[in-house]
Amino acid sequence: MKTTLLIPVLNEIQAMKQIMPLIKNEWVDQILVIDGGSTDGSVEYVKKAGYPLYIQNKKGLRHAYMEAMSYVTGDVIITFSPDGNSIPELIPQLIEKMKEGYDMVIASRYLDGAKSYDDDLITAFGNWFFTKTVNMLHGSTYTDAMVMYRIFKKEIVYQLDLHKDASYSTEEKLFHTIISWEPLLSVRCAKRKLKVTEIPGDEPVRIGGKRKLQIFCWGAAYYFQFIKELFYWK
Repeated sequence: MKTTLLIPVLNEIQAMKQIMPLIKNEWVDQILVIDGGSTDGSVEYVKKAGYPLYIQNKKGLRHAYMEAMSYVTGDVIITFSPDGNSIPELIPQLIEKMKEGYDMVIASRYLDGAKSYDDDLITAFGNWFFTKTVNMLHGSTYTDAMVMYRIFKKEIVYQLDLHKDASYSTEEKLFHTIISWEPLLSVRCAKRKLKVTEIPGDEPVRIGGKRKLQIFCWGAAYYFQFIKELFYWK
C-alpha cells in the first residue's frame, strides 16, 4: 500500500516552516504540495525544501485536489493541512489503521476526548450540526464528517464521482462559492456503505496566515448538498 501525503497550500509560509520539518519522509511514499496562488514565499520555501510542487490552475480546494490526482502515485491519500491544524505525528497512526482494511479513516476532532483548539462558537456548532445532519440523513455514525485530515483509497475518488464538477455545480452556482470535497466524501462513503472509521486527533490553533473559511456561503452550500444527496447520485 503506497501512500501519498497531499498538502494544499495558500499563503502558509509561517506555519510551513514549523510543520513541514516534523514530517518524516519515511512515513509516506510521496509528498505532493499543491499551491493555490501563494504570494508570501510559500512556493519558494517548498522548492528550496525539495518537495514536489504542483501549481493549480483553478482556484478552490477541490480544484487543488482534482488537478493533483494525475500526479498522485499512492494507492491511498492523506489530505493534510500545513497551517498547523493537522498534527504530523498522527500520519503513521492513520496509515496503520488504514492497513486494517478500511476505505477511509478520519482524524476526528471530537472522538474520545479529542478537541479542536481552533474552533470558535460558530464553527464548533457548525461542525456538530453538519455531522449530525449527515448521520441523520445518510445513516452514518461520524463524530467529524467535515475535517480535512483523513486517509482514503485513491480509487474511491473515482468510484464516488468526487472528481466530477457535476457533483458540486448546483450548490456552487446557488451560493456563489467553491466548496471542498470532504463533506461529500463522508456522505457518499456512507451511501455506498464503505468501510470507514475514525481515530481521535486534536486540532491545534492555526499558525499565522489568514483563515480561508467562508462560514455562511460554505455552510449553506454544504447543507444544500447534504439534502440534495438524498435524491441525487445513487
